[in-house]
Amino acid sequence: MINRRTFGKALGLGAGGAVTVALPGVPGAAQAATERRAGPRRQGAFPPLRKVRAGLLEVGYAELGPAHGPPVVCLHGWPYDIHSFVDVAPLLVAEGYRVIVPYLRGHGTTRFLSGRTFRNGQQSALALDIVALLDALGLEKAVLAGFDWGARTAGIVAALWPERCKALVAVGGYLVVDLEANQRPLAPATERAWWYQYYFATERGRAAMEQKDKRHDLTRLVWDTVSPTWDFDDATFERTAAAFENPDYAAIVIHNYRWRLSLAEGERRYEPYEKRLSARPFIAVPTVTLDAEHDPFTAPGDGSSYRDRFTGPYGHRTLKGIGHNLPQEAPEAFARAVVDADRL
Repeated sequence: MINRRTFGKALGLGAGGAVTVALPGVPGAAQAATERRAGPRRQGAFPPLRKVRAGLLEVGYAELGPAHGPPVVCLHGWPYDIHSFVDVAPLLVAEGYRVIVPYLRGHGTTRFLSGRTFRNGQQSALALDIVALLDALGLEKAVLAGFDWGARTAGIVAALWPERCKALVAVGGYLVVDLEANQRPLAPATERAWWYQYYFATERGRAAMEQKDKRHDLTRLVWDTVSPTWDFDDATFERTAAAFENPDYAAIVIHNYRWRLSLAEGERRYEPYEKRLSARPFIAVPTVTLDAEHDPFTAPGDGSSYRDRFTGPYGHRTLKGIGHNLPQEAPEAFARAVVDADRL
């Protein structure tokens, strides 16, 4: 198994001829071997967070790098937070990028501006949050890079508003939700990996997300099971778990997963976008897709199941020995994918 420290050195070119670049601070084999013996690396920290009003939200976000550098927006998933990119960001800053890492709605320091706004977790609502964030920061377009909810959100922006997306990095490939397809049963082993979605469809699941101790243990279990080879410590998890104390966290998470299973309705304001997404629109912006070998949600076929959705310059890579939280498990490989997508 390739250690996440040395993976960036071993990574080959993906289909589509993406250029591979050397990033500053990527360790050599000897250094990586020493670090393996020393145990998990000590992770960095973000500078003091910022806030900006954007659409329905006051968005809390980290920002690093030169103010006039090419912007990259990194988007986290569930149950994670901005610290999935705490080691990715410095690598991109070293390449001259301005890196923006926002908390998604319902997470961390991001808050709704109005108590009357429905706490909606459907896919187009999250995508419009990012469009609003770009507007609020005065960014015409940016490289969008994410995993899990973040990959879906970035992909939707790339599909519906390609003029706002310079390039895309999407862990897991094409993740746009097809509500009709979600009604069809999958193979039992695949269904088992989604156990928490069905749990959240019950009132017991809702109650678990609303209770701090149950929420803590549930999300920790997800971390352990979907990243089975990641050697993280308790402090790493606790740092992220603090973001789950957002007062809207349970409502957003429960609505997101119930909506995906057509057990909760969306809002009428998003219907035009959802109608377009139901057609599984093509993504034409330059894209690098990443699959993680030990992620239980990685589709079989080395990206073949979604390749036809990407019609522009394209590269694909499968990361051996890596689980679901790919940016935090393999930050050098993720940062390299960002740089390569931007140069396609």
